[in-house]
Amino acid sequence: MGGNSSLSGNSKKDDDGKAKRTGTLMTATAHIITGVIGSGVLSLAWTVAELGWIAGPLCMLAFAVITWYTSILLADCYRHPHPVSGTRNYTYMDVVRNNLGGLQVKLCGIAQYGNLVGSNVGYTITASISMMAITKVHCYQKNGENADCSASLNPSMILFGVIQIILSQIPNFNKLSWLSMVAAIMSFTYSSISLGLSAAKLAGGGNIEKMLTGIPVGPDLSAMEKMWSIYSAVGNIAFAYSFSLILVEIQDTLKSGPPENKVMKDATLIAISISTVFYILCGVLGYAAFGNAAPGNLLTGFKGPIWLVDFANLCVAIHIVGAYQVYVQPLYGFVEDWSSKKWPDSKFINGNGTSWFNPFRLVWRTAYVILLTVIAMMFPFFNDIMGLLGAAGFWPLTVYFPIEMYLSQTQLKRSSFKWIWLQALSLICLIVSILSAAGSTYGIVKSLTTYKLFHAVS
Repeated sequence: MGGNSSLSGNSKKDDDGKAKRTGTLMTATAHIITGVIGSGVLSLAWTVAELGWIAGPLCMLAFAVITWYTSILLADCYRHPHPVSGTRNYTYMDVVRNNLGGLQVKLCGIAQYGNLVGSNVGYTITASISMMAITKVHCYQKNGENADCSASLNPSMILFGVIQIILSQIPNFNKLSWLSMVAAIMSFTYSSISLGLSAAKLAGGGNIEKMLTGIPVGPDLSAMEKMWSIYSAVGNIAFAYSFSLILVEIQDTLKSGPPENKVMKDATLIAISISTVFYILCGVLGYAAFGNAAPGNLLTGFKGPIWLVDFANLCVAIHIVGAYQVYVQPLYGFVEDWSSKKWPDSKFINGNGTSWFNPFRLVWRTAYVILLTVIAMMFPFFNDIMGLLGAAGFWPLTVYFPIEMYLSQTQLKRSSFKWIWLQALSLICLIVSILSAAGSTYGIVKSLTTYKLFHAVS
């Protein structure tokens, strides 16, 4: 192992002098699944409705393969310069700093932490929609399917924010294993329920309009609007696979034997394989059940059986509680590490030596959650926000940086076939990300023309 070899015999310390890591293949897989199967899965029926029967599933498969491949490249960069015996990197930015350096580190920080912040906003919106869906189902049962059961999302967003303020006092990623396990179980549960409800609705029959190419151009949808919707739908798929920004932090929780890169590759393959099966099934069955009227959030389209729909939405909310923490912990760690180095003698910043209470952690994390909750209340555009986040984060964090770091580590010859096709892959993904971002931005701008600030309803 790399690092300080004199510590290797100390059973309580790892090779870098830090407390011994205890993460395993199971905990890493749970962390990844928690990050992957989130709010993105609920928008995939709508995505297939926009892209169609063939393009929708193929697009999901393409994103899955690309993400899996670049995640393998990233796993080998955790230690530097050798993937097994090199020195540890604790964050994604550390990996970029040691492999690429310079301006690229700042660009990585902007992309990673900007996407983490955006994901937390998206999770706040998704959780509140799921909470309100429980109320709406009971409203429909009481007043009929044609009743106006819309209600403000603000109270549920505030409740979600309060829960996150409490959970944000968990010191770091290493203390999150139990929460990720619960969240992963919840994600499987509500995904399975969504599949079952979709299958039951499909079996019930009815004249549901479905097209090979998705929602057709017509009186209610111009060719230009169809194009923007397709771009936004691709961005939603990108968001569903945008978990690379937390992979290094997850890898840093793994114990040293067997090698972390090997365990991480196995965990990534398992998590992406399971997630993709659920994604395609939810997308295809959801579209089969609802047709061109597929809702942006699949669970909001079901009106019964009430207890099952309620339970599924509760599982979504619980899962997103955990996913929020999985995504926010790297940002918390970055700010607190930077502050500790900036003011090493401050007791307010560094606490009194205990790991569970720190005044700075309490104040700054609470302020962060409050700020993001307010932002979510201002701009609750589910599908377009998901698409924009996916588009903004997919290319730089999932494709560009892993490929560039791999090329830097291996010193691959510039004219070689592998170098050329890796650069071609990066360029194609960049173009896709730009188009997806444009489509989602168009949707947000369109929504803003009729939206009143802080009047979000579901």
